[in-house]
Amino acid sequence: MHTKVYNLLSDFNKIKWKLTFKGILIGIIVGLLTVLYRMGIEFGTETAVRIYSYLKLHPGFAFLWTVIIMSVGLFIGWLVKLEPMASGSGIPQTEGVLLYGLNMKWYSILAVRYLGGILCSIFGLSLGREGPSIQIGAAGGQLVANRISTSHLEDKYLITGGAAAGLSAAFNAPLSGIVFALEEVHRSFSPLVLLAATTASLTADFVSKNFFGLKPVLNFTATPQLPINLYIWLIPIGIVSGFAGSLMNKLLLGFQSLYRKIPAILRPCIALLIALPCGIFLPEILGGGQKLIRISENAGRGIGILFVFLFMKMIFTGTSFGSGVPGGIFFPILSVGALTGGILGIAATYLGLPSKYIADFVVCAMTGVLSASVKAPVTSILLTFEMSGSLIHLLPVAACSFIALLISDVLKTQPIYEALLERFIENNGSKITIDEKGGLHEFVVELGSEVCDKMIGELNWPQGSLVVGIRRGAREIVPKGNTQIRPGDYLVILSPEGQDQEIRKYMTDYCYCGGAYAVSDKT
Repeated sequence: MHTKVYNLLSDFNKIKWKLTFKGILIGIIVGLLTVLYRMGIEFGTETAVRIYSYLKLHPGFAFLWTVIIMSVGLFIGWLVKLEPMASGSGIPQTEGVLLYGLNMKWYSILAVRYLGGILCSIFGLSLGREGPSIQIGAAGGQLVANRISTSHLEDKYLITGGAAAGLSAAFNAPLSGIVFALEEVHRSFSPLVLLAATTASLTADFVSKNFFGLKPVLNFTATPQLPINLYIWLIPIGIVSGFAGSLMNKLLLGFQSLYRKIPAILRPCIALLIALPCGIFLPEILGGGQKLIRISENAGRGIGILFVFLFMKMIFTGTSFGSGVPGGIFFPILSVGALTGGILGIAATYLGLPSKYIADFVVCAMTGVLSASVKAPVTSILLTFEMSGSLIHLLPVAACSFIALLISDVLKTQPIYEALLERFIENNGSKITIDEKGGLHEFVVELGSEVCDKMIGELNWPQGSLVVGIRRGAREIVPKGNTQIRPGDYLVILSPEGQDQEIRKYMTDYCYCGGAYAVSDKT
C-alpha cells in the first residue's frame, strides 16, 4: 500500500513537466477544432440573414421553409436525445466532468456540436459560439488525454486546458481562457491548472489568429477614455447591469422550465419556428448579437428601437436556449449588456453627457451584465478587454462589474452555469454516467473552511479515505497526526474504488467555503 501511494505521488509531482508539452499539443488540436466551428457558425448566421431577407421579399416560400424547419427541428431533437451532454451551452457539462466526475464521450460531443450548432445558426437562433467552443475544447483535451495521459489526474488537467483553449480560440482571448479555468471551472488557484490552461490557451490563440488575423473580435479601440468627472455614471450603469444580468438568468431558466411541458423531440421545432418571424422582421437579433453590439456602440439608432432590440433579444435568447439545442449564451448576454449600455448612454446625453462616451457605457454594461449572470467578474473584465482590444477602461469596467455582481448577490441570483448544471444532472440523471474508479483527489483548502488551521488527527475523514500528501507552495509534506492544515494547502486524498462521489461531496463541504473542484487519479 505504501509503495503504491509513493508511486502515485511520484507521478503527481512529475506531471507539471509533462503538462507543458501536452498543453501545446492540445492547443494546436483545439485551436483547429474551434476555428472550424467558429467558421461554421459565422457562415450559418450569414446564411440565415440572406434566407430571411429572401423570405421577406418572397413570402410564398414561407410554407416550404416551415416544412424544412419541422424536419430539421426533429433531427436536432434526435441529436440531443442521442447525446444529452452536447445540449445547451456545454459549459455546465464541462464543469460537471471536471468537478463531479461526469463521463463525456468526445466523439459524440464533437459530432452533435458541429451538426446541431451549425444547423441552429443557419436558422438564426440567438445562440453563441463560446460555450460550445469550450466543450469542443474539453472534448479535444479528452481526445489527447485518452492517447497520451498516464492518469486520471492528468486527464482532468488536459481537459481543463482544452476548455480554456476553446474559449481562447473562440474570442481570441487567451487570458480569459486561462482565468476562466481558474475562476469559473475550478473556482480556485492551482499551479497545475494554470500551467495546462496557459500553454493550451496561448497555443490555441496563435492558431486562431493565423485564420482570423490580429483584429479584436469587437473593434472598440477608438472608444475614448471616460473622464474622472463622469465616473459617477458608473453607479447607475452597474446597478442597471446587475438587474439586467439577473433578469437574463431568470428568463433563461424560466423558458427552460416552460419547455419541459413540451415533448423533448419537439422543443427545437418550437425554437426554430419562433426564429422565422424574428428573422423576417428583426434580422438584427439573429445569432449571437455581434451586430447589436455595433449598433449600440455607434448609437446609430434611437432609444426606442434599442428598447425593442433589448426586449426581443432577451425573449429570443430565452426561447432559443431554453429549447435545449446546442448553443451558448455568452455572446447573447454580452449583446444584452451592450444594448443596456447603449440605452443608458443615450438617456445620459439628455442630461449633458457627450455622445462620444456612449461607447464607454456599452463596454461597461457588457461586463456588468456578464458578471451579474455568470458571477465570474475577473473573467468578464478580461474578456471585455481582449475582445475590445483596449485596456484603457480598466477602472470603470471593473467598477461596473463588481457593482453589478453586488446587485446580483442582493437579488440572490444563482450563477447561471451552476444552475444549469444542477438542472442538467436532475433532468438527465438516468442518461449520464459518473466516473467511480477511485484513486487520488486534490482539494484546495480555503480560508475559513472547516479543515483550515486544524490538525490532521483532529478531523473525521471520510471512511475508507487516506490523506497521503499535502502540497504547500513548492513543498511536499508527508502528513502526520499533528500536521496542521493551512489555507492554500492542497490535500491529496486517496479514495477506494466506488467512493469517488461520496468523498468528493464530503471533502467539498470540508475544504471549501463555496464551490469546489476535485480531480482524480487512476489506480
